[in-house]
Amino acid sequence: MTARTKTLPRAVMTGERPEPAGPLLAARVFAWRAMLKIKHVPEQLADTILVPVMFTLSFTYLFGGALAGSTGAYLQFLLPGSLVFAVVIVTLYSGVVLNTDVRTGAFDRFRSMPIWRPALLVGAMLGDVGRYLVASGIVIGLGLLLGYRPEGGVFGVAAAVALVIVFASSVSWLWLLLGMTLRTPNAVQTAGFVGLMPLTFASNVFVDPATTPAWLQAVIDINPVTHVVSASRGLMAGSLPSAEIAWVLASSVVLVAMLAPIAIRRYSRWS
Repeated sequence: MTARTKTLPRAVMTGERPEPAGPLLAARVFAWRAMLKIKHVPEQLADTILVPVMFTLSFTYLFGGALAGSTGAYLQFLLPGSLVFAVVIVTLYSGVVLNTDVRTGAFDRFRSMPIWRPALLVGAMLGDVGRYLVASGIVIGLGLLLGYRPEGGVFGVAAAVALVIVFASSVSWLWLLLGMTLRTPNAVQTAGFVGLMPLTFASNVFVDPATTPAWLQAVIDINPVTHVVSASRGLMAGSLPSAEIAWVLASSVVLVAMLAPIAIRRYSRWS
């Protein structure tokens, strides 16, 4: 054995081999990666945020007077619904990003690492919270600029945002599942908009359900988005709609119980 061969291991192994990252650390790293995507590729998030902003502006100034008598009165009704609309639309980004990682090969590199297997999914979920906060801040900031004044104050707004994020986190499991199922990111985004648009419009986001036909009111009453909007409106108005809050929390638990095991099972079989 030559002197060069003897010194090569010393040059490569300079110390003890570090321990593999634990589940929490691995999930936190992937969550930070998801947050960095907002900074480095903001245009991927821009379209999902611009849609609620455009709807808020157009409905307020084009239809506000006809629907509520004045744009100011309608804005007080609309903005909590716009908050829910914005955050629910942003949940699509979960599946789009995961599908992009699959198609570019990043997913294969990650799953070859000696890390906790579900870290990629858990980290994506944690990173999504940052996107939801960004979307919430934009909609609420726009509302304040337009004249919206929440009677519930900071606490009411914060409670409404927290409740919306809980619901959105449960919905995002569906898009993670589709992100591992459909072929392209565009297919995930198209499927998401096709599913979410009827769900959000057949709710109380933009109009009072009492003004709709009886058959549509029945659909609106069982729509989970309706209950999220009602709970958010109550909290931002300074009340405590306990029945609506309980309904939202219960539906979120049901969604996670149904979708998370399927998504994790598919991810485990895939990896």
